[in-house]
Amino acid sequence: MTYKLLMFFNALFQGFDASIAAGAKDVRTAASASESFSMSKTKSSIEDSLTHCFDVISTARELSIPVGGYISCVMGCPVEVMVPPSKFAYVGKQLCDMGCHEISLGDTTGVVTPGTVIQMFEAVLDVVPIDKLAVHFHDTYGQALSNILACLQVSGLGGYPFNPEFHQEMWPLRMLFTCLMDFGVKTSVDLEKLMSALLEIFICEHLGRTSSSKATVVLSLQAKSFILSTSYH
Repeated sequence: MTYKLLMFFNALFQGFDASIAAGAKDVRTAASASESFSMSKTKSSIEDSLTHCFDVISTARELSIPVGGYISCVMGCPVEVMVPPSKFAYVGKQLCDMGCHEISLGDTTGVVTPGTVIQMFEAVLDVVPIDKLAVHFHDTYGQALSNILACLQVSGLGGYPFNPEFHQEMWPLRMLFTCLMDFGVKTSVDLEKLMSALLEIFICEHLGRTSSSKATVVLSLQAKSFILSTSYH
């Protein structure tokens, strides 16, 4: 067990070093709110994972590189099913106290609903400032967009590899159209530049899948139509 744990941590530090060497200006570290999930994923307890996070944060601080913290299994876990709010609030406080500039609440299994978003925020707002909070929703049960809206009311983008069942992410174009643009939330996202990259469309075509985002499907057809129409001139 100790050998595997050390090997896992060494592998992550190699990734950290490689990121820094590649010019990373901001890094992320993560811990789970579920003991069972943490053991299944990293062969380490929550406390051991937090110790590793502290090491990463300390090293990054020496290099003046900001670190954000991710919490997986907020509200739900593929092993334990339900995760008490006190668990992820504890992990969030630890990461915040270590110096993370952002704490991201990860809905790993996609079980969070607009109704439980309030519970989620109430659990962490006492220990983490609201301006440091971020959310990461999976669209497993089609709740991601509604959850984002609920978060905006309360507070004023790849699938998870560990469990193939929990693979749905919120498509960025769908979120921009229905959540951000309609509700007047100002972002720094340039929709034209986003579409010009066609990354979302490319990924779907490469995987042989149709996007679940209607906005992406429509804009993809428009983009292809534009390309075809200009290719004859």
